[in-house]
Amino acid sequence: MKYAKIVFWIAAIWGILVITPLYFLYDTIGRQDPPAITHPGFYYGFAGCALAWQFAFIVIARDPVRFRAMMIPSVFEKFSFAVAQTVLYVQHRLHPSDLALGGIDGLLGVLFLVAFFRTSGRTPSLDKA
Repeated sequence: MKYAKIVFWIAAIWGILVITPLYFLYDTIGRQDPPAITHPGFYYGFAGCALAWQFAFIVIARDPVRFRAMMIPSVFEKFSFAVAQTVLYVQHRLHPSDLALGGIDGLLGVLFLVAFFRTSGRTPSLDKA
């Protein structure tokens, strides 16, 4: 259980630090990596959805046994981004430096899977104090 707490806290903190700046980089991204973003709804929708997941990771980290079932969609959240980044890189549609973010998410997805299997689905007995 301690493993899951650590992994999900690390993922949440990392995600908040990486995703929050996206709200302030809309124009900068278009200038540094043209063309400019043309669908702000998708951009901010992605940022908001991704940030919401970081708060879900905090909830899981606080009580991994209770929220063990939420680890499965968490794995999907991480692997979906990692796979998308990898496919875009193979198609030469992604900078190698951007692939690193997909790699980090892939690693976190694996760690989430390990956390799922290491976390018991049973509530600890109260008489074992």
